[in-house]
Amino acid sequence: MKISSAEFVMSNSDVAKCPKDPFPEYAFIGRSNVGKSSLINMLTNRKSLAKTSGRPGKTQLINHFVINKKWFLVDLPGYGYARVSKSSKKVFQRFITDYFKNRKQLISAFILVDSRHEPQKIDLEFMEWMGINNIPFSIIFTKADKLSKNKLTPQIEAYKKSMLQFWEEMPNYFITSSTSNLGKDEILNYIEEINSQP
Repeated sequence: MKISSAEFVMSNSDVAKCPKDPFPEYAFIGRSNVGKSSLINMLTNRKSLAKTSGRPGKTQLINHFVINKKWFLVDLPGYGYARVSKSSKKVFQRFITDYFKNRKQLISAFILVDSRHEPQKIDLEFMEWMGINNIPFSIIFTKADKLSKNKLTPQIEAYKKSMLQFWEEMPNYFITSSTSNLGKDEILNYIEEINSQP
């Protein structure tokens, strides 16, 4: 898939106010500082479509972008760390939960995890919640350029081993680098393949 247009549509914290268009929707979520904004900018060929920040927890709303006037890319707040009050965190978690449970246009989520780190409890618990609620998702391993291939492969294998303790099979996954565009074509082709199905 070639992305010819990517436009910001709206930000909000109320799922009922999300766009009414019947376009298929793909949501991107992960722990704060996992490289989500950089990945979205890489996928869409835009330097600042999603706002990158050195401060984790920058995304605090449901952000909709319409891609090629055919589907929505949704940038969701990171779960876990955010430099906000506990009450604000509860609000974030509630509207993220509402979004996944109630958004009928949602086709699939992409859960981002940092390829440099061991499997994190918060990521595993979030994926477990997604599985229990029958919400389709793929895993995106980010920042692969930060590791040599000799280190990256064992990291991915360790993640698989950890996942297979609780899952019958490893969920669909992609290995990416926002710096080198690694994984870009694979993710976009995956979305295009799903969108082309009747």
